[in-house]
Order: sequence, then structure tokens, then C-alpha cells
Amino acid sequence: MISPRLALFAIWIFSNWLDRAFDGWIVPVLGFFLLPWTTLAYTVMWVAGSNGVNGFEWFIVILGFFFDLASHAESRGLRGSD
Repeated sequence: MISPRLALFAIWIFSNWLDRAFDGWIVPVLGFFLLPWTTLAYTVMWVAGSNGVNGFEWFIVILGFFFDLASHAESRGLRGSD
């Protein structure tokens, strides 16, 4: 699933959204590799929510987390782990 990572890369190159949503660089980098949908959802909701994630915006972030879980489960199933 390259699309959330590609979006995060584009956001990092062409805007300052990641800087606004996160205080440092560790969480976005970890999010890029481990939870890209969650990181992307949090970043977009932070900017859309006028510098904060509140109310219904948390639902979108949690939905991104479930997309990440499904992605990890699918990749594990495709590897055929026993």
C-alpha cells in the first residue's frame, strides 16, 4: 500500500503540514513506516480542524488506524505465515 506513503511524502515536500501537526520528526517517520494511514489521517485532520483534532475528526484518525491494521493483516496473510 504505497498510496498513503506517497501522500505523506508529497505533504512533506510541498507543505508544512507535518511540521504543524507534529512537534518533532520521530513520530512522523515512525508513522510513515508503521502506521501510514493513521499518520496521514491525523495530519489532514490537524490542518482541517484548525490546528487540532477534535470530535468527529478523531473518528477519521481511528478509521485510518483500522486501515493500517487491515493492511498489516493482509500482508501477513499474503506471506502465508504459519
